[in-house]
Amino acid sequence: MSTAEQAGREAKAATQRATRSRPMAMLTRVGLACRGVLYALIGVVALQIGLGQGSGQADKAGAMGTLADLPFGFVLLWIMTAGFIALALWQASEALFGGGKTFDRLEAAGRVAVYILIVFMLVSVITTGKATSEDEKSQDATAKLMELPGGALIVGAIGLGLIALGAYWVRQGVRKEFKKDLDVGRMSPRARSVMDRLGFGGYIARGAIAAMAGIFVISAAVSHDPDKAGGFDATLKQFADTPAGPWLLVVVAFGVLLFAGYCFGESRWRRT
Repeated sequence: MSTAEQAGREAKAATQRATRSRPMAMLTRVGLACRGVLYALIGVVALQIGLGQGSGQADKAGAMGTLADLPFGFVLLWIMTAGFIALALWQASEALFGGGKTFDRLEAAGRVAVYILIVFMLVSVITTGKATSEDEKSQDATAKLMELPGGALIVGAIGLGLIALGAYWVRQGVRKEFKKDLDVGRMSPRARSVMDRLGFGGYIARGAIAAMAGIFVISAAVSHDPDKAGGFDATLKQFADTPAGPWLLVVVAFGVLLFAGYCFGESRWRRT
């Protein structure tokens, strides 16, 4: 074995030991719970909008703003920052050194990008007191892509990707594929039953939102209007404008709350 190969193996082993150490495992579980907090706040705001009792911002930026306004809110934001950094490091280790299939490693890499984005949003709220809404970010990014050669095709492909992601999440919920990530052996029969229901409803709602966002992005590509691309907030609110009316938004918001509950359970029983 060459010196370079030996050094690479030692670096890999050191990284795995660090990401799987007890302190890091605890921080990772805190991060999973923090993810539940974000989805719970988004779900509550969306539910209020659907019931005609509010008009808040139903996305991660809005949830972070709500936390910042609470007593000791900035302490909570720092805890969440540490938790999501731990999640990013854990998923980076899975992407680089995990023994799973190629698709699983690509999925882990995607989660790294999402968690890093959330960390930047949290730091922005901590330092400036606010974060740019996901709707604005989505529209700005779409506008920049549309300026590229073949930009409309790129945006359309992203929209199709979001629809495919939504279908994948729905399949995970219906087939309960999320159970492979849980340490089922440590769970009581009642806990398994509760997590089955939370994961089933939560993943279907999450998939529906991703698919609706994809439709928005494709509409923006076809019309060459980046303002039609929306983030989490605009996508959720669009459910109220369907023929089913606000009650569909209420159903989807309830699904988001179910996913929040799944995240809390995942923080206890996730394989790390």
